[in-house]
Amino acid sequence: MNAKLKKSAIAALSAGLIAGLTLGVAPSANAAGENIVFIQGVKGDGFYITMDCGIKAAVKKAGANLKTVGPAKFDATLQKPILDAVVATNPDAILIAPNDVNAMQKPLEDAAKKGIEIVLVDTTVKSPKFAASQISSNNFAGGQEAFKAVQQFVPGGGKVMGIGTKPGISTTDARDAGFKGAVEKSGGKYTFIGQEYSDNEPAKAAQITTAAIAANPDLKAIFASNLFSAQGAATGIKQAGKEGQIVVIGFDAGPDQVKALKAGTVQALIAQQPATIGTRGVEEAIKAIKGQKNTKKITTGFTILTKANVDSAAGKAGQYLSKCA
Repeated sequence: MNAKLKKSAIAALSAGLIAGLTLGVAPSANAAGENIVFIQGVKGDGFYITMDCGIKAAVKKAGANLKTVGPAKFDATLQKPILDAVVATNPDAILIAPNDVNAMQKPLEDAAKKGIEIVLVDTTVKSPKFAASQISSNNFAGGQEAFKAVQQFVPGGGKVMGIGTKPGISTTDARDAGFKGAVEKSGGKYTFIGQEYSDNEPAKAAQITTAAIAANPDLKAIFASNLFSAQGAATGIKQAGKEGQIVVIGFDAGPDQVKALKAGTVQALIAQQPATIGTRGVEEAIKAIKGQKNTKKITTGFTILTKANVDSAAGKAGQYLSKCA
């Protein structure tokens, strides 16, 4: 039995380990091509659903096979067992959005040592040398874009703050740092009063917001670098009776975020290009499997969505999907 057939046989025997986790299989799942697994940061999120759509299209074009799996929460303790089960099936490549820069380092290094090509999509780890490629938004620049949105809505300057999810996630860490750095370089017109963390809990983000408003009644804007922080910030502003007085800039453009934008809960969204990240991820995975030269790091751009452009052609193109077409 040659190496490729042996690998396919092992994959078939082990497939049951992840069958219960499978979210979707590409239309080319019965093809005789490369076996690729996409491990999402969290299942059910518009960002990763849209990325999966890009991946599926690229996999179909390449004639490869795809399985998509992911944890119920953005949590490395839930993602690692999924990775372990996937590695046991010995796929040709894994596209993964690691949930933690440290906790997922060794498990992914070990997977690469087994000969599985690893492509990091969206998030990364502390030392990604083992990866064939990394594809993500320039999240530091995304934080800077968020400050540009603040300048648009609050041209007079004033106090601003950041609310993220938790330290240790490469993407949100970079967004938070980009925003803070841009504020600090504004020449004193804007004042950064602090970075807080909601642990992905809207209720905690609301508490942080009300406390910040109580301490700083003249607070002008909040940059919420993920969905739940934005939801909580909006709730906190409402509870403090400050609706229309404090701007919320959110990140990502899933259906819930767009609904909040149209309702005026948030004033702007920084939309990424998850489908492009997915497509490029598959392209780099196929190159690695075939022994071709990879582009080690690829970054993608952003669209700032506001009420004024959300229904335009460009605005609609920037919105994430709830399911693939």
